Amino acid sequence: MKKTLLACIMIMLMLASACGNVDTTSNPNTSSEPKPETGESIIPKNTSEYCTVERISLDSETEKYFYGTWKVEKLLGFANSYNDASEYPTGQKFIGDEIIIKKDFFSSKGLKNYSNYQYELKNPLYEITATCHNSDSFYRLYKIDIPDLNINDVVKAIDISDPSTKLSIPVSVSFFVVNNDRLILLSEATIFELKKITD
Repeated sequence: MKKTLLACIMIMLMLASACGNVDTTSNPNTSSEPKPETGESIIPKNTSEYCTVERISLDSETEKYFYGTWKVEKLLGFANSYNDASEYPTGQKFIGDEIIIKKDFFSSKGLKNYSNYQYELKNPLYEITATCHNSDSFYRLYKIDIPDLNINDVVKAIDISDPSTKLSIPVSVSFFVVNNDRLILLSEATIFELKKITD
């Protein structure tokens, strides 16, 4: 009995000793080996399946990019939920039109071929309504396939509201800011790329 008890104690001591001897010499985070150069990863950095849907104020970087006078540069395509090709087969009624987005003023009167889109607002309220950290989560929420949208692109949906009523502008246009270096206009189910012409 004493020998069995002594053997058990010896085994426990050896196990405890082995557990305490953890090899700390190869920590991958502190390795001095050079890391390989990588381009655009095909694996999402942020693997969130869903967009963050909450109304928040524009951050300073998005504000700086978003404010300016924008020209409708090219037709990118149509949302998958509905195809406006009959109305805008080549985007000819929007291409070249302008939209003014400033901190204290918004105007869509530059969309001159559509009387329903003629809207101006002083001191508009700009808010991010959703942030998608990868193209998969963006598509899952909006069912829109933006050409050249990369897997790790961050897309912010921007809403423009009247500050007194807090209601969104009654004009059928939506904006998506991609990585604070690309602005997309969605009109009905038609997707356009905008180009900043003045700050």
